[in-house]
This record gives sequence, structure tokens and C-alpha cells, in this order.
Amino acid sequence: MNATYVGLEIKRIFRDPVSLFFTAGLPVFFYLIFGASMSWGDQSVGNGNVAMMIMASMAAYGAVSAAVGLGGMAAVERMQGWGRQLGLTPLTDGRYVAVKVAVAVLITMIPIVLVYVAGSLTGASGTAAAWVLSAVILVIGSAIFALYGLIFGLAFRSEAAVSAAGGSVVIFGFLGNVFFPLSGTLLSIAKFTPLYGLNALARYPISEGQLIDGTSGHLIHEPLWIPLANVGGWLLILAVIATLLVRRSRGRQ
Repeated sequence: MNATYVGLEIKRIFRDPVSLFFTAGLPVFFYLIFGASMSWGDQSVGNGNVAMMIMASMAAYGAVSAAVGLGGMAAVERMQGWGRQLGLTPLTDGRYVAVKVAVAVLITMIPIVLVYVAGSLTGASGTAAAWVLSAVILVIGSAIFALYGLIFGLAFRSEAAVSAAGGSVVIFGFLGNVFFPLSGTLLSIAKFTPLYGLNALARYPISEGQLIDGTSGHLIHEPLWIPLANVGGWLLILAVIATLLVRRSRGRQ
């Protein structure tokens, strides 16, 4: 992996403060609104409290948004000629992918760290294992959504498409039980949406599988296999679609 290229990529991202705010600052704002400011945030749930569960959800939203943006821009870059430019350098395709993966991991860590710091300062509490495991799950799981951004970039070949992909993350956040607790039919539908699995997995070390019913406010238990199946299923779907689009783009060249 080329450390110089990683540094250049990081600098390029930090030169866009607006996008960086929506990636890193907005999830912190959401946590403060939906988590820290709520009177029920200090109620105990499993290995933590409600504020910590909301913290993990807002960090999931931020990390996924970052991964989607990076995946989409990587696709657009390659199709707009940056790939041919890099072909004139000693950087191989394998190293290019390694650089993008490294950058994705580093950038997705920014909203996670900021939200977790905000949580630690505003009442989110839990066991040390819950803090560490939920953060690790977010870093690893959010990388899957680079494929989501890649698909938009390959399918529509424009930066506007990447922005649309980021906007759709907000919609899936509401549909995926990220921003507020759902119940009944909406909760059943949510379990098939892309963000539901990662959000539930990130919460699992905290809540031990307890969900807040959006209607009654009571806790209901969810088996671990449900979020695991969601993440595995969407990983397969996104990987297949991305592979087909890559083959189509090569056929056009």
C-alpha cells in the first residue's frame, strides 16, 4: 500500500469541509438531539443505557454515509479517466484498492470517534466491552456500504449520483430503525432494509438484543441471527450488483 497516496486522499477529503461536516458533524448533532437531550436516555438497557444505544445508531449513520461517499467517488474517478492516469504510475490495481480500503476505514472512524466522544461526555454509559465491540462492528460493517456507493457511481457515472446515494442513506436510516424506534408492520419491513442489520449489530453488545417498541415503549428481544442475516444478505446483493456493473463498464471500453 502506498502511504503517500493515502495521505493525498485524506488531504483531498479534508479540503471539502461541507461534505466533511455532513459526514462527521451531522451525526453528532443527531445524537445530541435524539439521544443526549432526551429524558429517558439514562434508562438502563442490557450492558448500557438508552443514550448509548442511540449513540451507536448515529455513529452507524455517519460511518455508512462516509463509506457510501468514498465508494461512489472511487467509481466516478475511475470512469472519468483517473484510472488511466494512475496506469502511468507503478501503482497496481491491487494497491489502488488497498489505498481506497485504508482511506475508507480511516474516514469512517471519524464520525464514529466524534459521536462516541460526544456520548461519553453527555451521559452515554456502558461496559468497556460494549463500547469497544460496538465501535469495532461499526468500523468493519460500514465498509460494506462502500459497495453501495460504488454501485451508484458505476450505474450513473456522475458525482450527482453519489450525492443521491448519500441522500438515500438518510431515507434508509428512517426506514431501518436508526433514528427512532419503529413497531408493528414498519419494524417488520425495516428488517429487510440495508441499514437495519448494521445498526442492530452495533447495538447488540450494548442492548443484548433488546429493542424498544416504538408504540408501547416496552423492550422486545431480537435473536442475533436476524441482523446477521440482514448484513450477510445485503453484502451478497451489493457484491453481485457491483460485479455486474464492473463487467458492464469494462464491456463499454
